[in-house]
Amino acid sequence: MVGFDGSMSSERALAYAIGMANRLSSGLIIVHVANRLPTTVWAGCEPPVFVDVPDHRTEVLGLELACADYLSEVPWVLVERGGDICHELEEVGREYSADAIVVGSTHGIVGRIFGSVAGRLARRAQRPVIVIP
Repeated sequence: MVGFDGSMSSERALAYAIGMANRLSSGLIIVHVANRLPTTVWAGCEPPVFVDVPDHRTEVLGLELACADYLSEVPWVLVERGGDICHELEEVGREYSADAIVVGSTHGIVGRIFGSVAGRLARRAQRPVIVIP
């Protein structure tokens, strides 16, 4: 299973996961997690509410992947989820009994401030996590 968002690091993770699936003669689960935006409810100090925002990026990614020659080597499926990336990757891994979760490393200031997805996932996942630089 591989987390994929179209970034360069997720492209590298996808390439590694394809090779891994090919060597194991198995299929590949490609997971795109759409973010959910928090909206604070001000009246009555209620807890934050999360709003699902339509993410057409999954459709675009699906079309790009369907046209990619390099994915013809292994059977694959694209799964879309919404919410916390780590939680959703872990859940899909559990649902599909994935052998491992492959993700790209996070670069930049956001990863340094909030912690990278790969780091958080590696600390809490119940299956092997492979982080591709």
